[in-house]
Amino acid sequence: MSNVIPVKNALISVSDKLGLADLAVGLQRAGVKIYSTGGTRKHLEQVGVEVLDVAEYTGFPEMLDGRVKTLHPKVFGGILARRDSDEHMDAITEHDIVPFDLVVVNLYPFAATVARPGATFQECVEQIDIGGPSLVRAAAKNHGDVAVATSPEQYGEILEQLESGGTTDALRRQLAADAFDHTAAYDRAITDYMRGDSIAGEFPSSMHIALRRKSKLRYGENPHQRAALYVDPSIRNANLVSARQLSGKELSYNNLLDLDSALEIVRSFTKPAVSVIKHNNPCGAATDDVLAEACQKALDGDPLSAFGSVLGFNKTVDLATAEKLCEPGLFIEAIVAPDFEAGAVGMLTTRPRWRNNVRLMQVGLLEDTTTGIQKRFISGGMLVQDGDQTARSRAEWKTVTETKVEDDLWDDVQFGWDMVRHVKSNAIVLASNASLIGVGAGQMSRVDSVEIAIDKAGDRTNGAILASDAFFPFPDSIEAAAEAGVVAVIQPGGSRRDEEVIEACDKLGVAMVFTGRRHFKH
Repeated sequence: MSNVIPVKNALISVSDKLGLADLAVGLQRAGVKIYSTGGTRKHLEQVGVEVLDVAEYTGFPEMLDGRVKTLHPKVFGGILARRDSDEHMDAITEHDIVPFDLVVVNLYPFAATVARPGATFQECVEQIDIGGPSLVRAAAKNHGDVAVATSPEQYGEILEQLESGGTTDALRRQLAADAFDHTAAYDRAITDYMRGDSIAGEFPSSMHIALRRKSKLRYGENPHQRAALYVDPSIRNANLVSARQLSGKELSYNNLLDLDSALEIVRSFTKPAVSVIKHNNPCGAATDDVLAEACQKALDGDPLSAFGSVLGFNKTVDLATAEKLCEPGLFIEAIVAPDFEAGAVGMLTTRPRWRNNVRLMQVGLLEDTTTGIQKRFISGGMLVQDGDQTARSRAEWKTVTETKVEDDLWDDVQFGWDMVRHVKSNAIVLASNASLIGVGAGQMSRVDSVEIAIDKAGDRTNGAILASDAFFPFPDSIEAAAEAGVVAVIQPGGSRRDEEVIEACDKLGVAMVFTGRRHFKH
């Protein structure tokens, strides 16, 4: 085939040595001459591969602490020369330049260095590769004649093709596309580090997102929709995409959305916390000193909706918690947690109901990430905003009624306010004993959300607190809540009719707290 290019000479200079020995041995077996630099050359020589030193080939030594190694016409001429150009081939012959048919390069570990705790600015700057991206781009540009490998995952296919005589045009073009993607992501990581998420409190003038496909999903929200999962390499905290799946079937598009919501709820709590998600809204959540008790309280929030839900935990799932989950009549689609005790995994994956179904997702140590920037795609672009934080200190709140919050209710008031920002607006939550007992979500009318939450809570509304994501425009919701037994309300305030709402609370003996901060979630 005319588009098959034999590989006679290869240039190898890599930071990540994974799989390199196998590649080099395979190249050597195929009769390929290997040219290399510094640490890569020493690594290959240690495994018995014959290597030609680039410095000897160019007649110019490595210098400036290795900053200058391959930046030489005899290197780039051998990569960029077009084999179908007599002028190009005459030029490299005249200057004794070796034509390279394969370039294997991956770049200094800039992102890994930035992510390392305690890494200094100078250490990070030294990991900005100069020669590597230039080699990669040169080879990718001349992919009609040169194959370029930037990842160990590509080595196997290259060796397979060499057994058939050389690399195909289709492979070289795909490798070139991967190479440009690789350097673009590398430059983006450097840009983001040098500039940060914002400058002097402002959003950056431009934003670029480099994502890598991790997997294709069976389908999207519905069976007729295609779907895939992509990784954002810039996210380094515990997250669902980088989680380890310990058991269960393949995750679906909707599973991933629900698990992500479950994780975001529990990661903001320090005490053991559990969230129960159904259709991307919490139908149960609780905190407790004991994880198993928090789990039971969360499941009791809305037992009917909890069937077929996904659960989020902020602590390691222990055996006692697993026993709660394995009780008769309960079915869970998936669970996300920092970790699982071995006994818990054994129980959850061997009980008949669970064995082949439940997905267990291990994400590692959680941190609260609500201080970051949130991105959301819309038609034609993307919306960017600060993460939504709750006012964690009661000192920022104001009790606006003559009726005061009982001392033993403040934990519930705090819990309700922490939870309401995770519910689609208009959002109303009812809480008791640091657990969610009723939710009204996504209604066009706030009074409808109140009525739904009360209906869900039933008799448990007596003595409960109510949290609203935004102000009450009329006292009707307060009247409905008080009639159901609600004793305290927390809301942002800010309505023109605040005085009417406060007056209704005092008349009904309901305490009301203003936070001054709204928590819409659209």
